[in-house]
Amino acid sequence: MIFGRSERGKPPVGPVTLKILVAGGFGVGKTTLVGAVSEIRPLRTEEVLTEAGRPVDDTRGVEGKHTTTVAMDFGRITLREDLVLYLFGTPGQDRFWFLWDELATGALGAVVLADTRRLEDCFPAVDYFERRSIPFVIGVNCFDGAVRHPAEAVRQALDLDDDVPVVLCDARERESVKEVLIEVVRHAGTHTAGRRASAAT
Repeated sequence: MIFGRSERGKPPVGPVTLKILVAGGFGVGKTTLVGAVSEIRPLRTEEVLTEAGRPVDDTRGVEGKHTTTVAMDFGRITLREDLVLYLFGTPGQDRFWFLWDELATGALGAVVLADTRRLEDCFPAVDYFERRSIPFVIGVNCFDGAVRHPAEAVRQALDLDDDVPVVLCDARERESVKEVLIEVVRHAGTHTAGRRASAAT
């Protein structure tokens, strides 16, 4: 039996569906990433930034941003006929982090999107997934005009374990995002196999 196909006389088996989170700081490109790769029209919960929110919303470095995700972004991509990913983009602002626990339930893994001009903004997401033992990949969103740092330099700056993948990407480009998502699935599979092996010994 192959996923998505059936033996003669048996009903077809649907594809395996996996949940992936897309996290990171405010304005790092999470909504853009989900929209770039989703094969359906993505669900977005963006609202316009207001004057009332300025005291609590840190817009340094993203002064041109006028909207923010207040609940989640949602998209879907079929990597193979037997494998479908559901993407859930988390809100980046501190005041919406209470939603993260619900969004993280049942997640296979996560992309932590990083902007090297504001690298400290992704520390909370890294800490969140490390504390909950959710496998994650760092996706370094290469913004136009930003200095491009080697992946190893980003790893050292974030004090990541050696097994955490760091991938340079462009959140606007579908193929670039697909490579990041494939790396998340691969890393999560390795992480799960390692935990099972440890439990068996």
